[in-house]
Amino acid sequence: MAVEGLRKSFGSFEAVKGISFEVAPGETFGFLGPNGAGKSTTISMLCTLTKPSGGRALVDGFDVVTHRTEVRRRIGLVFQDTTLDDYLTAEENLRFHAELYGVRRDVIDERMRKVLEMVGLWERRKSIVRTFSGGMKRRLEIGRGLLHSPRVLFLDEPTVGLDPQTRASIWEYINELKSRETITIFLTTHYMDEAENCDRIAIIDNGEIVRIDTPEALKASVGQDRVELHASDNTAAIAALSDRFGLSAAMSEGAVTFHVTGGEEFMPRLFADLGVPIQSVRVSRPTLDDVFMSYTGRTIRDAEASGNDMMRSSPIMRMRR
Repeated sequence: MAVEGLRKSFGSFEAVKGISFEVAPGETFGFLGPNGAGKSTTISMLCTLTKPSGGRALVDGFDVVTHRTEVRRRIGLVFQDTTLDDYLTAEENLRFHAELYGVRRDVIDERMRKVLEMVGLWERRKSIVRTFSGGMKRRLEIGRGLLHSPRVLFLDEPTVGLDPQTRASIWEYINELKSRETITIFLTTHYMDEAENCDRIAIIDNGEIVRIDTPEALKASVGQDRVELHASDNTAAIAALSDRFGLSAAMSEGAVTFHVTGGEEFMPRLFADLGVPIQSVRVSRPTLDDVFMSYTGRTIRDAEASGNDMMRSSPIMRMRR
């Protein structure tokens, strides 16, 4: 997959701002960013559901604008929201999908059994989908996306809304299918632990890619430990960190947050010299959330909160209310 200068505008709003990247065959590649960052819009363009405003994208060697049919034959797509027919059985949902994609009838039964066994639903193939749990529905959708043997599988927020245990189970199935199927996976997520499953991650914010690398390399690029503290006066603590230690700190998710080399070794100095009473403090090794904050100046949760505030204050949203 090769993407160069891809853009998408909706009126005066530019949702995707000229992004470029490549995905190697067999790679699990992730877009990590908050809601509204441009992740789903990018997937829509790569899957030929939305026409780009500019730039170029090739999926399995075919242009998403000029060779839409060829692209669609080679991809599988699991949407963020479920698209299953609740009144059909699991088997009937897959058969309908097979007909739409022109899967040869002499191989449908064999292929259907393979994907249902892969996602652990073969014994429930005759069950009506509305009786399935959220995790079972998501697994069925992943199986459906694999039914026609796609070269690239797109997963748009594949575990959104699921509990942590079910999310972990879904990733067990995804990693298993990677070991059994020759397939490239492109996923979007705002879950840090989910992004750890990727071979490489593109951090996207406000429609722009700010960094691409492996999860470990991204965390190593931050280098420093993350410190979160609550003080009797957080504003004074931020000023003291700057004046006395030369550290840049900011409020994030209700805590004064900053990065420092050797966080644990720094603690005695912090308590002795800050000059502001400390109520609590926590030191942690770099995470992908720290990476996002390092390159964007905010955490994903803060970005989503500010994005939601912007949506609520927009003229369109005010008219809808």
